Amino acid sequence: MTSKKPFWPRKSPSFLACRVAARAALGEQPRAIAVGLSGGADSLALTAALVAEGHDVTALCVDHGLQDGSAAQARRAAEQARALGAEAEVLRVDVGKQGSVEAEARAARYRAFAPWGEVAVAHTADDQAETLLLGALRGKVAGMRERSDVEGVRVVRPLLSVRRAQTEAACAELGLEVWQDPQNQDASFRRVALRREILPRLQEIVGGDPVPALARQPTTPRLTTPSSAPTPPPTAPSWPFSPNQNAAGRSPRGCARRE
Repeated sequence: MTSKKPFWPRKSPSFLACRVAARAALGEQPRAIAVGLSGGADSLALTAALVAEGHDVTALCVDHGLQDGSAAQARRAAEQARALGAEAEVLRVDVGKQGSVEAEARAARYRAFAPWGEVAVAHTADDQAETLLLGALRGKVAGMRERSDVEGVRVVRPLLSVRRAQTEAACAELGLEVWQDPQNQDASFRRVALRREILPRLQEIVGGDPVPALARQPTTPRLTTPSSAPTPPPTAPSWPFSPNQNAAGRSPRGCARRE
């Protein structure tokens, strides 16, 4: 099922990838669905995909009040959603100061989503890889599930198989102007540091893109398994070379010795 008035070009492979992912997660039967929309590439692509698939979409545009112009950006995102054929609501939230800004903003956002019951959010495969690495640093190796309950909201993540580059390309195909969140350039946030510094370095080390392998990892915690549970069998490495080879595929002259 598609919308009656296509707003996408006939040749739009990246947008098609977003639509296919949305269809796989939500099914082909149109229904009412809310979607978190910041105005960034990921959430714009998801909102457009849901509308194109014929769903009755309400975009929830949150003003966290943490940046200058945040209210204006929320209104702008709502206008973009309406231009695509969705309904839109601007939600103003108060972010607490008890923990990290990221965590408090996330909790406030999902609490604001609660009246809608179920909300689609635009986490991608790249977000999944970052989440897995962040979890590993906390001793809890687990990715995000396609469906989970957060702050009383049933959260659906249709784009976990889609890359960030694809959502950006989809927005370009649709002629959508994407908002660039200034916080995504601030490496003082751990997730941003992983994205901008660690993942590129991992790519150099393994000689290939690490995101697909990371994004395929289990969505249940692995390091917190009770000692009585059986140990999962080791999996074959995803990288195209042995552990003792460098990124060029050659064995280094001196390998670190494990004591």
